[in-house]
Amino acid sequence: MKKTISTTLDIDATPEEIWDVLTDFPAYEKWNPFFARIVGEATVRTTIKITARKDAGGDGMSFSPTVLEADPGRMLRWKGKFLVNRLFDGEHSFELTDLGDGRTRLDHGEKFSGILIRFMGKVLTQTEVGFTNLNTALADEVAARRS
Repeated sequence: MKKTISTTLDIDATPEEIWDVLTDFPAYEKWNPFFARIVGEATVRTTIKITARKDAGGDGMSFSPTVLEADPGRMLRWKGKFLVNRLFDGEHSFELTDLGDGRTRLDHGEKFSGILIRFMGKVLTQTEVGFTNLNTALADEVAARRS
């Protein structure tokens, strides 16, 4: 089974400004309503450790995905799994598209697959809300850093 969550937000900032906040993992604890922390670096083929916030649909879950793509100002993508491959896998992505005039479109989502998908309906609904909240908080943090 498969399930995709897709969210989009246009942000008044350049892709580079958004990238700087998005990849400043140590600061996540202060502004990010979905991920409590990420330890590691946005470098392809590295493993990062992510802890989701309990109240954001992640139930405080920690996981260690591998960074698949880290193209500054364009794309950050990682893939993780729950216990073993094909049980509950997720490929998470943040894509930045320059709209010109200092605006950027953020496409943020995750492609889930695995046999546990059919049992994860409530969690996936909460995850979509969490992604939307993360997008808004990201835009707010970028604006705050510009001030």
